[in-house]
Order: sequence, then structure tokens, then C-alpha cells
Amino acid sequence: GPATAQLAQLVSDQVAMARQQVNYHLSRAQVAASTRLPGAKTAVQPVVDGLVRAMRRIHAERQLTLTAGPFAPALGFRGETQDLQEMLGNLIDNACKWAAHRVEIQAGHRADNLIITIDDDGPGLAADQRDRVLQRGVRADEQVPGSGLGLAIVDDLARLYGGQVTLADSPLGGLRAVLELPA
Repeated sequence: GPATAQLAQLVSDQVAMARQQVNYHLSRAQVAASTRLPGAKTAVQPVVDGLVRAMRRIHAERQLTLTAGPFAPALGFRGETQDLQEMLGNLIDNACKWAAHRVEIQAGHRADNLIITIDDDGPGLAADQRDRVLQRGVRADEQVPGSGLGLAIVDDLARLYGGQVTLADSPLGGLRAVLELPA
């Protein structure tokens, strides 16, 4: 029935996410190559829409309101689709874990860069903890209680593209993650 299909989908989503973690180290070598490929361009909207659908299923019991966009159709990332999925997937999943009710995703251009902001209305993260969460090789769950995983991975990957992740206070009251990448 539909419940079984939904469960199967959920499992396959989680398997896919686990596989992405494994592929992450492999994909880092590809990143160095792909940034030299001028042709690589990924549209932002389909990636975000796909991730929002997956997160609604994964976090279904939380009944969160996830809103995204609307984004300009031309909004793109100069890089691999899988890398954008990896970075945004981690950031959105983290926001969903800590949100009380809402997660909002917005994107736009600033100069030659793509800027994606992910806001949640959760407890947020103290300024002195933000740097530690992004530190390479430091698992956030060991370092800072309640800050989620994967942020250091996202930051690493963003830097390989010449971008960065910054953490700030969200207008929603929780944490705002800002992903800046070449457009």
C-alpha cells in the first residue's frame, strides 16, 4: 500500500544520503577537476525542490513548514549537481533537525556569486560555537551539543569551489546558514 511505498522511498532516500557521504571523499577529487570545466552549470531550483521534497518525507513527523523560493529560472551554480546537492542537503537537513516549526530557503545573486540562505526558527547557535562547528575534522555533535553534523563537510566543499559557508542569526530566531558559491 501507500504506506509501504512511502517507507521504501524513505529508506532509499536515506541509503542515497549515506552513499553521498561515502562518495564525498571521492567527489572532492572530481571537484578540483570540475571547477576547471567551464561547461559545468547546475540550475538551483530543481536541486532545492528535490531536497525540500526529500526533507518533508524524512522529517514528516515534525510537520515543519518548509518554504523555498521562488528563484529566478536563470539562477545557477558553476559546478557539479551532486556537489550542490551535498552542500544544500546537509544545510537543509541540519535546519530541519533544529527548527521548531519553519525552515525558509532563499537564493539570489551578489556580484558573480550565488548566495543561498537557509533560515530556521530553532534555538540557534551562540556566536562562539559557530566557528567550532565549521572546523575541519571536528564533528559538531562531539564539540557542541545540538549543532548538527555535516557543516564542516559543507564548508570544505564550498571552499574547494572558492566559496564559503557563514553562520549568522536568523530573522526567524534560529540559525541562518549562508552558502556562497560561484554562479
